[in-house]
Amino acid sequence: MTDASKPPSGNNIIVDIWGSYRALPGWVQIWVAFILAPINMASLLFIGEPMGLLIAFLANIAMMMNLPVMIYDRGFSKMMALPHLVPWTILVGILLFARPEAAGMYDTYLWVLLGTNIISLLFDFPDARKWLSGDRAAAGR
Repeated sequence: MTDASKPPSGNNIIVDIWGSYRALPGWVQIWVAFILAPINMASLLFIGEPMGLLIAFLANIAMMMNLPVMIYDRGFSKMMALPHLVPWTILVGILLFARPEAAGMYDTYLWVLLGTNIISLLFDFPDARKWLSGDRAAAGR
């Protein structure tokens, strides 16, 4: 049994969460660490722009609500899709139908954020359905 596929140790929650993360497919690890999380967190750089505070709130609250899920599951489970559904669906709706005035870097950022969260939601809706149907194990368990 590899370290990443060991059951929860019960001793160190950080080690368990890290092991679960490392048990995810490599492309998912790259997506989360280098694309999804950084692009959503970058919204904090644009708080002073039109609708910037709302966009930053919606972009980041979805990720922040995953912290209790990771702690509860001691890892990454399909339940982590659930907190994304409402805020990121609202965010995508705003960016598609009520887009704020934007120019330059902010305009480019909003397009990147929109594409990133559409892609994420394409994974999140099926994962949420799987979790609701009983697929509740954390990765690596």
